[in-house]
Amino acid sequence: MGLSMGQMPDVLEVIFRTGTKEIIIENPEVAVLDLRGQKIFQVTGERIREQTVEKRIAIPEEDIRLVADQTGKSMEEAKRALEETEGDLAKAILLLQTES
Repeated sequence: MGLSMGQMPDVLEVIFRTGTKEIIIENPEVAVLDLRGQKIFQVTGERIREQTVEKRIAIPEEDIRLVADQTGKSMEEAKRALEETEGDLAKAILLLQTES
């Protein structure tokens, strides 16, 4: 019927990552069910921990360069301002212009 099930060997940990946290299962047992080409994973474990994830955004190099050029500040200062303003170009430029 196109159905098979087996264990996934040597799994050290399984991590479920959401926008705000990670759920880490250490030394899990992982079963894989293959149903007509679609895989279903069943994860069980006793050592489960959760941790919050720091929200970090990727700041493009061209945005850093634009803010640095517009404010006359260094690339490092521009990157810091963009990180503080969560990538908002206008806010980053205003922040750097108001700093002494």
